[in-house]
Amino acid sequence: MSRRSRRPAFGCALSRRIGIESDDSYSGEVTASAPPSPRPAPQPGAIYFVGRAVLRPLFWLLYRPRIVGRGNVPERGPVLLASNHLAALDTVIIPTSATRPVQFLIKSAYFTGSGMPGRFKRWFFTSIGGVPVYRATGRDARAALDAGSSILRAGSVFAVFPEGSRSRDGKLHEGHGGAAWMARETRAAVVPVGLIGTRIVKPLSHLLPGRPRVEVHFGEPLDLADLEGVPDGKARREITERMMAAIARLSRQERSGSVNATSRD
Repeated sequence: MSRRSRRPAFGCALSRRIGIESDDSYSGEVTASAPPSPRPAPQPGAIYFVGRAVLRPLFWLLYRPRIVGRGNVPERGPVLLASNHLAALDTVIIPTSATRPVQFLIKSAYFTGSGMPGRFKRWFFTSIGGVPVYRATGRDARAALDAGSSILRAGSVFAVFPEGSRSRDGKLHEGHGGAAWMARETRAAVVPVGLIGTRIVKPLSHLLPGRPRVEVHFGEPLDLADLEGVPDGKARREITERMMAAIARLSRQERSGSVNATSRD
């Protein structure tokens, strides 16, 4: 049976319910109005692949991450990576550990600045396939869901943090329903990801005896075939529960049994 937890009311709180935010994805306030019409899904440009080629060996030297189950990510087709979230490092360690390009949502402020700095940030985040997130109203939160779904429908890999924000206490909090909504809408393969050590590991700490290493565990895609024909609301709750249970097994975190009370929202 699915575990249930208190859910925020629809409307402004939908931006928290979608579960696709990280501390680098949202500022907590409205920064701009959402575009009036959907746009084609952005794709990573050359700068993404150059950056990943540089960061992979750099991160190996700094953190020597232990990567398990990389082959569980399907080689083609839409993939939704659902991960726990412990630190800002998570948004870099996942793309550098995966075999395929991975896209995230990014707060809209990075796309709306003025002057040379604003133009540079807009060019850079567009070049890496970033999707601007407009926040605060139900309409804008739905636009974020649609943006993530467009990436999946294009056959790409999209990563989400179902908890909605970083865990400040190290526990795994209950997942919000946005990731399950996208999985249900796009039929993307859902691959759970368990991150270990990103909250406490420091650069080069692996060189010291007995110090922990960063670990990235890619689980097997979730089997959701039995949910065909199940009413959407019930199916989304079940997908969310299976997702969080798989993440807990991979990350070895204790489950709090509640939504993330330490979120900045």
